[in-house]
Amino acid sequence: MSEKTLTRMDLSEAVFREVGLSRNDSAELVESVLRHMSDALAGGENVKISSFGTFSVRDKSARIGRNPKTGEEVPISPRRVLTFRPSHLMKERVAAGNKR
Repeated sequence: MSEKTLTRMDLSEAVFREVGLSRNDSAELVESVLRHMSDALAGGENVKISSFGTFSVRDKSARIGRNPKTGEEVPISPRRVLTFRPSHLMKERVAAGNKR
């Protein structure tokens, strides 16, 4: 597998090449979409992108964990976690090795 990571800059460059906006406008568009997604998730909303997947925030309650080195019990405080559930189309595409 590749160690490459897709970055914001890569996304803006793709928008620049495929849509034809200027580089600055492309970067602003990508930032705006990511900001809207972040704001929605921070506000407790789900973000569903058709044929891609759903991002959601889940509340986890407090529980007792265990330190794996010492075996000592440690309290884990309640928290909110971000989850992603890929669509079946995304799962199939990844399983096929990104073939189109």
